[in-house]
Amino acid sequence: MANAASGMAVHDDCKLRFMELKTKRTHRFIVYKIEEAQKQVIVEKLGDPSQGYEDFTASLPADECRYAVYDFEYLTEGNVPKSRIFFIAWSPDTSRVRSKMIYASSKDRFKRELDGIQIELQATDPTEMGLDVFKSRAN
Repeated sequence: MANAASGMAVHDDCKLRFMELKTKRTHRFIVYKIEEAQKQVIVEKLGDPSQGYEDFTASLPADECRYAVYDFEYLTEGNVPKSRIFFIAWSPDTSRVRSKMIYASSKDRFKRELDGIQIELQATDPTEMGLDVFKSRAN
């Protein structure tokens, strides 16, 4: 079903990979890309469970928009391991205006397709999604 706002469909693989991340922990992160020619959101990159935050940020292009999901693991004050699933709308200032508009208009519907998102971040530069931001939002 295409999104009325932008006409973007969501490829089944997007939901499948997200469920794997959420239930089986087979991925640390997923980077999603809008294929304008096919008018759909696809999986661009899967992060291995062994990969960390640096690998995740390195997989986001510096001048193109993306959606991403990151499984953030942390310790509570009582040293209890926990995790939160973050949805990141990556829209760098240097990306094309058309691209920013397409990603912005498709975001809410795409996010609804991924059942289990706990925290959402909007980022236009790397500092807006630094490790300290994840830690402060996770608690």
